[in-house]
Amino acid sequence: MKFIHAADIHLDSPLHGLSAYPDAPTAQLRSASREALSRLVDRAIEEEVAFLIIAGDLYDGDWRDHNTGIFFGQQMGRLRKAGIRVFLLYGNHDAENEMTKKLTLPDNVIPFSSRKPDLHKLDDLKVALHGQSFRDKAVVENLALGYRDPVQGYYNIGVLHTALEGYSAHANYAPCSRAELQAKGYDYWALGHVHEFQLWSEQSTIVFPGNLQGRHIREAGRRGAVLVTVENGHTIVDRLFLDVLRWESVQVEAADCISMEDVARKVGVTLENLLSSDGHVPRAVRVTLTGQSPVHGVLFGKAKELRAEVLNQIAVIGNEKLWLEKIKVATSPTLQSSDYHARMDAIADLQEILKEAANDPEFLALLNGDLQPFFGKVNSEVKEDVPLLALARSGNLSELVRHVSPALLMRLAEGD
Repeated sequence: MKFIHAADIHLDSPLHGLSAYPDAPTAQLRSASREALSRLVDRAIEEEVAFLIIAGDLYDGDWRDHNTGIFFGQQMGRLRKAGIRVFLLYGNHDAENEMTKKLTLPDNVIPFSSRKPDLHKLDDLKVALHGQSFRDKAVVENLALGYRDPVQGYYNIGVLHTALEGYSAHANYAPCSRAELQAKGYDYWALGHVHEFQLWSEQSTIVFPGNLQGRHIREAGRRGAVLVTVENGHTIVDRLFLDVLRWESVQVEAADCISMEDVARKVGVTLENLLSSDGHVPRAVRVTLTGQSPVHGVLFGKAKELRAEVLNQIAVIGNEKLWLEKIKVATSPTLQSSDYHARMDAIADLQEILKEAANDPEFLALLNGDLQPFFGKVNSEVKEDVPLLALARSGNLSELVRHVSPALLMRLAEGD
């Protein structure tokens, strides 16, 4: 017996982080969640699964119009023709009170009740599915405690949208522990809410499949669902990678780079290697330069030139498969403060001036006055590109001066 377990589809949720750039794949961004759902249905039909489980957050909140529901109905109709049932649990994003627009579900789609723990028995397969949908977005009680006892002689599956212990990055909805899930005695727990894949094979097999399609850089790496095969009492879980556009975050060590050109070439090699696996999946990439590097001073204040160099490398590789989300500089200088001090020249004098400036109220007041007019003119993309802006906006100018000083000194020391 085979089934697919998916969660956190967030149908028609917008993808973030690329729309401000002229080279962004806007058409793919708009349709990514729909295409990922279509791929999920394709695989369910190909694998001839007995049923599909969606463990919460099929939708991303209330629909803007009925087209979102109509598209879902169309895809479920494909499964209906193939004789595949769908068990649908609503989570915090598509809880009953979140959705003002509704359409009649196809008869092969069986939702879990939100009023009390629900049980669906598939006598032909000897499978029992237990679950409870969210009535309200902020469900803070432990729903799993109320789930029914396992049905004897059946393969028992618990379907739950939960902030399982240890996942503080996600809102604490329907909290519970792995020990509580194990104690229930089910064979498999189909979880949703946490967007990263996680599997525990213990007395019960407990799985977060992760979300179907990454929506921003914080959801980097492969995304999809899981194919579960039950054979001779054993549960086998295989990942299905169904994402349409993949977000990647790569680090490039710049310690051996002595020029902007060296950096560009090394980034190009890294990005080309990235496409060596799953090359058919387009990537949106964030590049972070790291390491104690001679180019630390060269890169200071040259964000536009650096971005252009990386975009040029991407153009050479082929930007139909690769887009730059952002490039960040996290290098550090090769010269230390003692090196400047030993020089006994204007650079050493400037080092002392900057050290004093970080604690000089008069200078910091002047700096604040110079920066204030710019804050209201900076768009959100630039705010994220320039982390030091947060220090300036919060008035932490002493830390700003201390942070900028090494790069400024190194750039001047290198004769630029």
